[in-house]
Amino acid sequence: MADWGIEGFDLARFVRATLDEDLGAGLPGGGHDVTSESVIPADARFSGAMDTRDAIVVAGLPIAEAFFRALDPAMEIEVLAEEGARVPAGTDLMRLTGNARAMLTAERSALNTVQHLSGIATMTRAYVDAMQGRAILLDTRKTIPGLRHLEKYATRMGGAQNHRMGLWDAAMIKDNHVLVAGDVGEAVRRARDAGVKSIICEVDRIGQIEPALAAGASHLLLDNMDVPTLREAVALVGGRVPTEASGGVRLDTIGAIAATGVTYVSVGRLTQSAPAADIGLDFTPL
Repeated sequence: MADWGIEGFDLARFVRATLDEDLGAGLPGGGHDVTSESVIPADARFSGAMDTRDAIVVAGLPIAEAFFRALDPAMEIEVLAEEGARVPAGTDLMRLTGNARAMLTAERSALNTVQHLSGIATMTRAYVDAMQGRAILLDTRKTIPGLRHLEKYATRMGGAQNHRMGLWDAAMIKDNHVLVAGDVGEAVRRARDAGVKSIICEVDRIGQIEPALAAGASHLLLDNMDVPTLREAVALVGGRVPTEASGGVRLDTIGAIAATGVTYVSVGRLTQSAPAADIGLDFTPL
């Protein structure tokens, strides 16, 4: 885990905040695991194995390791699967030996994280596979507040590329921006004149493409266009800027969408609706 990290993400802070939430730190009577402390002797030791009951794409094991080490720095931990690996049901992901109370207290936080991130990575890989290499899959900003860095990390493990990380790293001009500016061209010009380098402009009809390009858009988001319209839009753009299909994309439609020639397809449900993977942790007293 020593080499693991995500730019802009404070792992130690996340682990502490998550454990504090579960332990009720700062609340009356909070700050400890009443069940483990009352039932498990302080010097008891467990061995444990984390395994997946689903076929998954793995994501989040270094974070799970950090939860356990936060409560037992001497815990022996063997990570058995690589991040981004596709593994079958029944695969052991991690083995642990250490303080029993620490394992039980950290268990739910560790599992919640791996289940959620592996679920995202697994869904992402399914969408990537369905595209058959015809376009690049992008995620979106439809993430759970506070978890964006982790969820976008999980989509990378599944084979996607990250879209904007936030509101700061690119302009994305959408219909409400256009409504205020008056038209697509004027909205793009305002962003260009403000010195914004990366200007993504959403267009929902063919007639908006040329005005957006003429004003300086560097990326066109083709919003909720059907497959024939996407083909027409791609032909009109002619490779001048990257094109992105977005809106209502499903696993059963993404193959045809990718085949239209768009550069990217973005899918909000990767982070918004991915089901958690079925991953468990079984302990044995030593």
